Amino acid sequence: MKRSTLSLALVLVLAACGGQPPSAPAEPVAPEPPPPPAMQEAPTASALEQAIAGDWRTPEFVARDAHRHPQETLAFFGIDADSRVVEITPGGGWYAEILAPLVRESGRYIGAVIDENAVDNERSKAYYARTNQALRDKFAAAPEVFGAAELVGVDPLAPVFAEPGSVDAVLTFRNVHNWLGTAGQAEAMFAGFFAALEPGGVLGVVEHRAAGELPDGDRSGYVSEARVIALAEAAGFVLDASSEINANPADSKDHPNGVWTLPPSLNVPEGEDAEKYRAIGESDRMTLRFRKPAEG
Repeated sequence: MKRSTLSLALVLVLAACGGQPPSAPAEPVAPEPPPPPAMQEAPTASALEQAIAGDWRTPEFVARDAHRHPQETLAFFGIDADSRVVEITPGGGWYAEILAPLVRESGRYIGAVIDENAVDNERSKAYYARTNQALRDKFAAAPEVFGAAELVGVDPLAPVFAEPGSVDAVLTFRNVHNWLGTAGQAEAMFAGFFAALEPGGVLGVVEHRAAGELPDGDRSGYVSEARVIALAEAAGFVLDASSEINANPADSKDHPNGVWTLPPSLNVPEGEDAEKYRAIGESDRMTLRFRKPAEG
């Protein structure tokens, strides 16, 4: 009786399973690999990089980027599209071609030129009149690039660059040596920088660097770092940082016609091989960042 009952139970179980014994467990299914990460877009060039790459720049100027390092130099000084910047004596516009378009939309560019009517020397007066007009013509010829740029003429012995405390950066490139030849001029210029800057603002200085202190009246174009720092500190600035961005260890600084013996001037004495100086490159330069102390 019990055997019959067991047999009946077995028949019922098999029927419930479709009449087949249980199958082996299925092989585990490997999970699908995750989809590949989305392709990252190439980083967008910064506003500064775009300005340096601008097709409006003079080709001869672009060729000097390797010596002047505009990307690194302006980044070191903290210049961006929002900067309100004064450039001191822009000359032919080498840096103006970068700075003015960079800050056109949301910053401010002031090119401070020497007012030809503020100098007595006729040769200097003619030089400043000519270079100032050339810069005005450059700006006027491309209003879509330079239309917002301002030019202000200054008296180098009593300069006013902008409204007091109205800009956040003042930049001077290879100018300090020019001011040292006239008593009081360098001091007046640094005082003018200090007055124009807002508290916490930056003074950026690039200058041909002497190996050490030079005697008064030196006409080599080189200046000692200590001299520049002393001038800035006397005006109220604090040295914030220095950089070797524009250093050139190959520059021996003992050239027959000073810095002008080197490129781009290549004022080489007759009979000397210009290639020797071309191989050295442009001068060794200090790059100094000063700050106007913040109020309080």
